[in-house]
Amino acid sequence: MKNVIKKTFKYTLPVLFGYIPLGFAFGILLQSAGYGPIWAFFMSVFIYAGTGQFLCVELLAVGASIPQVILMTFLLHFRHFFYGLSLINKYKGTGKFKLYMIFGLTDETYALVSTSKPPKDVKPSHFYTAITLLNHCYWITGSVLGASFGSLFTFNSKGIDFVMTALFAVLVVEQWKSNKNHIPALIGFAVPVLSLIILGADNFLIPALFIVSVLLMCLRPMLEEKGERL
Repeated sequence: MKNVIKKTFKYTLPVLFGYIPLGFAFGILLQSAGYGPIWAFFMSVFIYAGTGQFLCVELLAVGASIPQVILMTFLLHFRHFFYGLSLINKYKGTGKFKLYMIFGLTDETYALVSTSKPPKDVKPSHFYTAITLLNHCYWITGSVLGASFGSLFTFNSKGIDFVMTALFAVLVVEQWKSNKNHIPALIGFAVPVLSLIILGADNFLIPALFIVSVLLMCLRPMLEEKGERL
């Protein structure tokens, strides 16, 4: 597995440069709320929800109950249900790693798993597991460092959350360049925009994800045939 991780590392560099600073910001926020590096470590190991962890800090700070925190985190990351549907075939045959890969699925991991081709001498299941594990380690490292040493730094953190938006935009561009069939990407762009216009910013996300998923499942045979021709 060590050899697989070594060969996979270069594929995850964009996520490394995004997760370390954003995880550091989370650690600083957690430390300023009165929770130390141990909290940062266990939250990042067992929750590993990115924006959900930022939300957890705010909810804990106002005295929210654990069930409330769980419910809000679930709703915030409900989109991962739709991510999972598109990875059913890729996650087949992953055996004992499958549950961890499901748990470790983030926006950035999804982007890498869905677009990156494994090296010729690496099993796909091992490659996808290594991507998930490396990305998880980056997030844990950043959050623990932030909670440990964040108090030593004084800086204006406004806008740091845009790091992940920028990172995801880069991954989308790479996906667009590596795939000649752009129909799924166009559907994924057009449907949310229309939903945003019709339903507004507070209500568009889940309907948009549902419509995109249904459209892609219905169009799957045609899209696969077109992809083979390209």
